[in-house]
Amino acid sequence: MNAHAFTSDVAFTPTVKAIQARKGSRQSYARVEERGGWQAVITPDLAAFIEMQTSAFLSTANGDGQPYIQHRGGPAGFLKVLDEHTIGFADFSGNRQFVTQGNLADNPKAFLFLIDYMHRQRIKIWGTARVVENDAELMAKLMPQDYKARPEQVILFTVSAWDANCPQHIPQRFEAADVAAALAERDKRIERLEQEIARLKGNSVTAARAGAAAEVDTAEE
Repeated sequence: MNAHAFTSDVAFTPTVKAIQARKGSRQSYARVEERGGWQAVITPDLAAFIEMQTSAFLSTANGDGQPYIQHRGGPAGFLKVLDEHTIGFADFSGNRQFVTQGNLADNPKAFLFLIDYMHRQRIKIWGTARVVENDAELMAKLMPQDYKARPEQVILFTVSAWDANCPQHIPQRFEAADVAAALAERDKRIERLEQEIARLKGNSVTAARAGAAAEVDTAEE
């Protein structure tokens, strides 16, 4: 349950709002609050965006407030929307520092940052997270099929609020697989065009030879 007056209060503290007022943006954000603020549930569009991602950044902080960001990646669908409030993913074995797990044990507040470079879109998600160990059924549900990684545990992220940022300053980048597919399609098109050119040239040569032969026949007559 969100204890704030507005969902955006998870980020817009009184100090933040004072700065917004001083720098001239508070009025526009107040209008957003009047319309209900940020969303607190995972909509179908957000679910589709989440499950398309191959990369995510999970932010936590320890009991002293020291922040930490960890990258998590996998095939599209490695982030799974379990219900309108919950995102889950298999936590693959890595360098075994366990900073994120330790932070969540002391402080469950967490933040997910998702960015789609190709479409220049980013999503910010506030909430809480917890680590689930030794749950074979849940792990089987979340582990991507045929993915070559060793799952160690599960992380469940409960959404409190989310916001979609504008595309300003996001560089447009493309996945290697998408680029390879586009280049392969280009090469096929070039091959088809070259074959068509060769066919037309062949027809032209045949027509020219036929014309020359007709002229010879006419001259002989």
